[in-house]
Order: sequence, then C-alpha cells, then structure tokens
Amino acid sequence: MEILAFGVQSDEKPLIEKAFAGKHEVRCLDVFLNRDTAPIAAGYEIVSTSVNADLGGAVLQTLAAGGTQLIAQRSTGFNNIDLDVAERLALRVARVSYYSPYSVAEFAWTLAMAVNRRVIRAAGRTRDFDFRLDGLLGRDMHGRTVGVIGTGKIGEAFTRIAHGFGMKLLGWDVAENPACVELGMRYVDKEQLLAEADLVSLHVPLLPATHHLIDKDALALMKDDAILVNSSRGGLIDTSALVVELRAGRFLGVGLDVYEAEAGLFFLDKSLEGVDDDTLARLVTFPNVIVTSHQAYYTEDAVGQIIDATVKNVDDYLAGRHSENVLVPARPGS
Repeated sequence: MEILAFGVQSDEKPLIEKAFAGKHEVRCLDVFLNRDTAPIAAGYEIVSTSVNADLGGAVLQTLAAGGTQLIAQRSTGFNNIDLDVAERLALRVARVSYYSPYSVAEFAWTLAMAVNRRVIRAAGRTRDFDFRLDGLLGRDMHGRTVGVIGTGKIGEAFTRIAHGFGMKLLGWDVAENPACVELGMRYVDKEQLLAEADLVSLHVPLLPATHHLIDKDALALMKDDAILVNSSRGGLIDTSALVVELRAGRFLGVGLDVYEAEAGLFFLDKSLEGVDDDTLARLVTFPNVIVTSHQAYYTEDAVGQIIDATVKNVDDYLAGRHSENVLVPARPGS
C-alpha cells in the first residue's frame, strides 16, 4: 500500500518515512491539499493531510472520484473538513485526537512572556549593539490574574504553568476541569473573566459556537493593559476588530500563533512575493504584537505522537477497526 501525504514539512518527512518503514510506502509532498493539487491523489486509496488542507466539498469529490477511501489528517482540529460531504461520499476520515498538550501550552506561555518582556524588540536592539532599556519595561506575572478560556488538556497544562508563576486562576468552559479546580481555579462567566484577567489565553476548538468568540464586544471588556494569546484556532478572534483596538493603543501585548485567514499563507514562504492580506499586514506592524506561523504544536514529542497516531489510523482502517480518532466511518458495504 502506498500512501500519499500532503503538506509535509522538511523536519517532518524523515519522521513520517521512519514511522511507516516496513509497513507501507509513503510519498511525501510539500504542497498542501486544495482544489489545484487534489488530482495528484488519483489512484491513492489512503491520503494523509495537514491542518491547513482544504477538505471542502469540491476537494472531497475529487478525492473520492480518484479512488481515495481514507483521509488521515495529521491534526486534532478538523474545522477544515466538510464531514457531511465526506459521509455522503463514503470517505472515512480520521484525525489525531490526542498529542502532547505541553507543546501548545508551553508555546502559549512563550508568546505571553515574549510580548510581556519585549523580547523581540530587545533582541533586535542588541543585534545592533543598542543596549538601552527604554521601552522594554515588563511586569511580574506573579500575583496577577490569568483567564484560561478552554480548560481541556492543553488549557490544564497552561493552567499548571500559571499556577507555578503564582497567578490567580480564572477559567471558562462548558464543564469544569477538576484538576484545574484543585489548583485553585475559579470558574466564572466569560464576561467576568475578560474584565478581570491580566492575561487571557484561548484553548477552545473552533466550532460554529466559538467562531469570533473574542469579538468587538469581548475585546472591549478586556483591560487596556491586558495580554491576549491565541494558540488554538485563528477564527476564535475577530482579527479586524482586534486591529481596531490595537490602533487605539490598547493591550500590553498580543501573541498569535494562528490567524483566521492563514490558509494559503502559513507554512509557506511568501517573502519574495508579498502578502495581499491587508489585515495581516497591519497586524504585524504593531510593536506589541507577535505573530508566529501555527508552530505551537511543532515539537519532536508532539509531531512524533501525531505521526504515530496517523500510522495507527491507517492500520486500523486496513484491519477494519474503529477508534476514537475516526470522525466519519465508511458506510457499511463500502
């Protein structure tokens, strides 16, 4: 069995090839799956995709027509997949339901501390042998209040780090996490959390109910000197509304590892052609904003676990087994 893997990063390729060695052949492509590249998959029963793949109806129809039966996505999120169309086409879709929560939680804190302590500006200055401290004043996290929106595995890991800093813990989620409560977290409504938190970090999935969870009204509730971090999904924040607030001089810092229009941009080199996204272009000009390219998950540990889970998804499919990773099972008799 030869598997076609789209959107494979150079660091990821040897790990994928090693994981499948002795089991299946794997063809790794650095291009992402979309309408233009979908025809490449013709003749491949199993296709593996990355988080920024376009798995809308048109792409799924092309895959199904070409003989694909299993789509194994190498991510936890699946907001890029039209599951209804996949089911109608009898395409089995699997994802990675779990990988190291520490990778994302630690990176979220990296962003928070980088904007708080002006690390990017300081590093740029010292590279030019400018050792002044003007404009680099940060603040202690100890004793301040953190608001964690989404307290699942990643949110819990983030909370444990906040507890280590000695912060007051506020949480918001559809259900309380006992481990976070044990750490001293107090669950409040979203409005109270936004109003009281010095640092707000987002760890909820992107669903219809959470799209633009942080909108104009939510941003208005936050402290003028708050820090906002998003390492989950870009669509959680209304970026245009965020730019308006930043132009007004609000927020100590904003750290974004995701962006709501990142598809077609993130994971690609656009340095020689420029970007025609005016909102993103404006966003990266603010001195108190750090934007990274969806790399929070990108550690040896997490990527290794993602690949191992993908191999298992392929093995389960070939053996006719069902697991918690399966989002859409093939129809009986297909």
